[in-house]
Amino acid sequence: MPDKSAPDKPWVMRTYAGHSSAAESNALYRKNLAKGQTGLSVAFDLPTQTGYDPDHELSRGEVGKVGVPIPHLGSMRRLFQDIPLGEMNTSMTINATAMWLLAMYQVAAEEQGVDAAELAGTTQNDIIKEYLSRGTYVFPPESSLRLTTDMIAYTVSSIPKWNPLNICSYHLQEAGATPTQELAYALTTAIAVLDSVRDSGQVPPEEFERVVGRISFFVNAGVRFIEEMCKMRAFGALWDEITRERYGVTDPKMRRLRYGVQVNSLGLTEAQPENNVQRIVLEMLGVTLSKDARARAVQLPAWNEALGLPRPWDQQWSLRLQQVLAFESDLLEYDDIFEGSVVIEAKVAELVEGAKAEIDRVQAMGGAVAAVESGYMKQALVSSHAERRARIESGEMKVVGVNSYTSTEPSPLTADLDGAIMASDPQAEANAVADVQQWRSQRDQAAVDAALERLAAEAKTTTNLMAATLDAVRAGATVGEWSHTLRGVFGEYRAPTGVAGVVGVAEAGAELTAVREKVARTGEELGGRLRFLVGKPGLDGHSNGAEQVAVRARDAGFEVVYQGIRLTPSQIVAAAVAEDVHVVGLSILSGSHMELVPEVQKGLLEAGLDNVPVIVGGIIPDSDARRLEAEGIAAVFTPKDFGMTDIMDRVADEVRKANGLS
Repeated sequence: MPDKSAPDKPWVMRTYAGHSSAAESNALYRKNLAKGQTGLSVAFDLPTQTGYDPDHELSRGEVGKVGVPIPHLGSMRRLFQDIPLGEMNTSMTINATAMWLLAMYQVAAEEQGVDAAELAGTTQNDIIKEYLSRGTYVFPPESSLRLTTDMIAYTVSSIPKWNPLNICSYHLQEAGATPTQELAYALTTAIAVLDSVRDSGQVPPEEFERVVGRISFFVNAGVRFIEEMCKMRAFGALWDEITRERYGVTDPKMRRLRYGVQVNSLGLTEAQPENNVQRIVLEMLGVTLSKDARARAVQLPAWNEALGLPRPWDQQWSLRLQQVLAFESDLLEYDDIFEGSVVIEAKVAELVEGAKAEIDRVQAMGGAVAAVESGYMKQALVSSHAERRARIESGEMKVVGVNSYTSTEPSPLTADLDGAIMASDPQAEANAVADVQQWRSQRDQAAVDAALERLAAEAKTTTNLMAATLDAVRAGATVGEWSHTLRGVFGEYRAPTGVAGVVGVAEAGAELTAVREKVARTGEELGGRLRFLVGKPGLDGHSNGAEQVAVRARDAGFEVVYQGIRLTPSQIVAAAVAEDVHVVGLSILSGSHMELVPEVQKGLLEAGLDNVPVIVGGIIPDSDARRLEAEGIAAVFTPKDFGMTDIMDRVADEVRKANGLS
């Protein structure tokens, strides 16, 4: 018999979605809600995330690709048209520009007649992990922390149901974090933010418990679902201890770990992608089986995300996985089924001990911000990721369909590869550019100028910037103008890449030794050491692949030039000329490859570097890969090409071919 007469209420079920335009995304949201989705999770495009309007040079190729462009209040109105925001729980994956997006959401809700105090939802707003993994930061760490602090102080008094900070360890795991690192770096981020809010004096001491109680976490769940479940139990224990001992929180409800989950996309494979379905289910079990550490909200990727942009049907499939577990199984009818397990308790204790040691190490450096600025945390993640890749390449870590059990029947799911994913609207960028230009032409420019002058003036003081930001939204400013104004005060920032000093392969086997010999021989024939420029054009900040290519290229004997993320094609060409490189490797995961790669290629030819081959890697559909190669790109690599040493061998061959060497 079940433990209880009525089952527990299920978690909030979301699908991370948004693309092309506010109107198309609005239609998708309403369709998903009609299918039983119980919350919204908004994906914003990279220009919106990094503070650029659609018509900015760096936005080229990125508008509407990995999310929806929302540069101004008119777009926010359209995004939520006919969706009652007073009844909705909305999660917004936004960090550097979180204050701007929350202000627009509040004003859009007020226009619907909804008081801000009634709004429920979450802004991710975890800037620390952006420096470490996802790359959508804008301002330096201290200034970014100030914006987060201001938002938290504002929401506690004005939007009390809102989660102003969703500390996001999800992307740390994507960047290579072990469970211990994921726990430690997320919790040191929480400590940095809570210390900042406490020390700002904006929240009275007697209300500080409410700040702690509104902090939530966004966590990754990998396929090792027992370890992931234990990680979540360890997370809860550590959070309870930190909030009790460091911040004196006495109410157990305010100390409870409140977390949502997006299960792991790093482990999704392009090879035999149908295997991703059972991976997703196992990952979901890791954060739902244990009642004492059950996620409050779950969103699942689609089986085909390693191929390209999922279709609505693919997202529906992932929603149905959640619904079958919640409503057909008896999972919610029982209390915690792992209580008293000596195996689980031992693993949890091991993770707690390891995480505490790493937390102490980071705190001794001066905390999370100092560990970002020194490059310590980034280098630790790059190193962990390199170790993971080496284990996959050696076969020590088995990935079904990739490095083991690779023989397969033809898949009906991918018989038509181009039809197995959704193509982004080719007109999305032009439409967004026209829209933002029309918006600017129809507003009161004097009001915008005055609002931005106020924002700049208050940014130079300790005044909470939320009021000035709301003023700018109502005046009709854009995300690019808000960010540009604050860039003028705070400056810009380039985070450490973490590549320096990392050794990808400690001992070279026969294959890597052979590649090193080929690279060295080719360099001698060309009169010096081979130089490999690794470039990240556009706004795609997912740098994990580029970092691993840089590390392995150095292991293979190349001199590596890697300047980090967010470069224009012209900047990459200028670096290729200045560094006199022999090969250029471009990494793009945002879908902007067909716009940005040809620009780099054209720039190299105009600079006279016609003997410098261009290599491309990323989430690139097969038809696009064929087009790029037909247009002269030397090689295209996608997630199925997991052998880094094989890639380096091919790169050396392309350098030889481009220079007429046998």
